[in-house]
Amino acid sequence: MNTPLPITAKEAQKRGWEEIDVILFSGDAYVDHPAFGAAVIGRVLENEGLRVVIVPQPNWKDDLRDFKKFGIPKLFFGVTSGNMDSMINHYTANKRLRSDDAYTPGGKSGFRPDYAATVYSQILKEIYPNVPVVLGGIEASLRRYAHYDYWSNSLKPSILVDSKADMIVYGNGEFSIVELARLMQKNIPISKIQTIPQTAFLIDKNEIPQNIDSESLELHSYKQCLTDKLKFAENFKHVEIESNSLKSKRLIQQIGDKKLVVNPPFVKLEEKDIDRTYDLPYTRLPHPKYLNRGEIPAYEMIKFSVNLHRGCFGGCSFCTISAHQGKFIVSRSEKSILKEIDLIASMPDFKGYISDLGGPSANMYKMQGKDLSVCTKCKRHSCIYPSVCNNLNTNHEPLLNIYRKVRNHPEIKKATIGSGIRYDMLLDKNGEIKGDKKIYATELIKHHVSGRLKVAPEHTSDEVLRIMRKPSFRSFYAFKRFFDRINNSAELNQQLIPYFISSHPGSTEEAMAELAVETKNLNFRLEQIQDLTPTPLTAAAVMFYTGIEPYSMRKIYTAKSPQQKLDQRMFFFWYKSEFRNKIRLKLAKLGRKDLIDKLFGKK
Repeated sequence: MNTPLPITAKEAQKRGWEEIDVILFSGDAYVDHPAFGAAVIGRVLENEGLRVVIVPQPNWKDDLRDFKKFGIPKLFFGVTSGNMDSMINHYTANKRLRSDDAYTPGGKSGFRPDYAATVYSQILKEIYPNVPVVLGGIEASLRRYAHYDYWSNSLKPSILVDSKADMIVYGNGEFSIVELARLMQKNIPISKIQTIPQTAFLIDKNEIPQNIDSESLELHSYKQCLTDKLKFAENFKHVEIESNSLKSKRLIQQIGDKKLVVNPPFVKLEEKDIDRTYDLPYTRLPHPKYLNRGEIPAYEMIKFSVNLHRGCFGGCSFCTISAHQGKFIVSRSEKSILKEIDLIASMPDFKGYISDLGGPSANMYKMQGKDLSVCTKCKRHSCIYPSVCNNLNTNHEPLLNIYRKVRNHPEIKKATIGSGIRYDMLLDKNGEIKGDKKIYATELIKHHVSGRLKVAPEHTSDEVLRIMRKPSFRSFYAFKRFFDRINNSAELNQQLIPYFISSHPGSTEEAMAELAVETKNLNFRLEQIQDLTPTPLTAAAVMFYTGIEPYSMRKIYTAKSPQQKLDQRMFFFWYKSEFRNKIRLKLAKLGRKDLIDKLFGKK
């Protein structure tokens, strides 16, 4: 029977360990499941023969005993704030403190600090100044360069500066962390390790980094970005292009008397590489110490779900996936996926229902350029916006094969798709769904919807959608017609659940009122909505901070104040009595009586 990695000194002692190789600190509770980053890194390093322990949600307020209980690791400390950025975990888009935390037993809040990766690293460096600290996870990844921090409304340097950590392993970092561990086992100091892909580190400003097989590009310095927002916007363009390139440059940025060096990501990984990670001996359960502390909501959500691939080539301006995982899809093999289905089916509390067969976007499995030599020269941030690339293989047949085999599994009653569907990939230039796309969409709607299918049009305004890098709302109408037709023919009573965002750069109150009219005409009472949170290393955050589109360098309107953001958000709820008078007054002031009449009728 698989056992979790140790989280206490007693558990390590039971294994006969007198010395620990790597000590991992995480802002999340420890769930030994491939959807939780700390568990993946722990298992990957364990697979290398290393003695690895995890310290989940260490107490940073007391005498810091959690940071001392395992002593000094032989190789390094690893630090992550968890599966979410700690600031998004803690605060709403209007910077109000949340009362819950989905990654903590019982959903309780208060078990991690703000800027958790920085706080944990600072503590470790204070106690053990000479022991290497390696940052990983989404919070560190998105803060690897000088970045706009929404919560402090300031431009911050690389997280390496404030955290005092030695290195960042960004993105899905299991291959980089293994390479680092192997080199450190050879007694090579971390300061001399400068050529591992997907890592970032600081050197003296006059030092020349060790040579790698890649060109280098120098970004505008942190100081220049502080005084010139245009330079910050230009930096982002270079960062995004290189993050989504098959032949990326090494990026360098001066920060004070140091120089930040960010090595390119690994070249496109293979199926066997990702299979190896998912096939490790996870228990797939929270650590036993949480048994009487309440459910961990994030775990309950993904407990019976299966991730099919990594990466997303959508390139949405508000999304962090391409900056973290890249736009090139890395898919698991059918064998590995079906093996995980078997494991789930054998779990004692499994009732026969798979909650998701998906990924960052549900229907990108096995998709890539038909001719990868074309992809090596590509500078597009999206393979499907403003139109689907002619070189992109969008064949849905491999994904259909997975769906069919899962639904024919003797222990599976139903497998639903919880990840968002990119319906724009299903539509041809005439707005029709044909060929393998038609077969896919038909089987999806007939067999893999729980009653509600999530899609993400995000807005109804073509101008706002252009800035978001999303297709016209006409695409949503086209998909809805197909969805309704299949439902009617199969006598199914299913709903489309659309996601929308308010306060995105480019969105105005008029655009939100027009969104309200469109959704009213569709008989929607919106549930899946959000106010934009400008997340580091996204185009939306750059536009929010600079007021400039980073590619066109055109000025752009953005709702910034809490009141401006709330004023946009209220249009989602035009049908609620508490907002009607406010909306009427707003639209009257804008001279848009026509929108008042469309929402509330003529008086």
